[in-house]
Amino acid sequence: MNGNDRQDENQGNRAMATDSELSARLRRLETQIDRKRPPAAPDPSPRPGSSGAQSSLGQAMTLSTEFIAGVIAGAILGWTFDHFLGTKPWGMIVFLMLGFVTGVYNILRLSGFSGAKNRKDP
Repeated sequence: MNGNDRQDENQGNRAMATDSELSARLRRLETQIDRKRPPAAPDPSPRPGSSGAQSSLGQAMTLSTEFIAGVIAGAILGWTFDHFLGTKPWGMIVFLMLGFVTGVYNILRLSGFSGAKNRKDP
């Protein structure tokens, strides 16, 4: 409106040309990068919810639960043995030690350090 309409139109065309040039350059760069990028290796980690191996946290929880369950079961059996037979504290001591040994054996079995096969794995 002030007589400079042609200049405004030229600057608009220049800006549009610049945008299209930039888009073309971007596409060329993307194709060059894709050609030089090595192919991605398949991801060996299992996806959540898939039937893959347990995570490290899952394994730690399983091992600690197995150990604690062995010790608690030994303590309960020892207390029951002592209570009904009147052999305090020897039943508790013996069965607590057996529970500890059972817990350690379960950890070794599940982690694969013993010769026993894991029943959960086919």
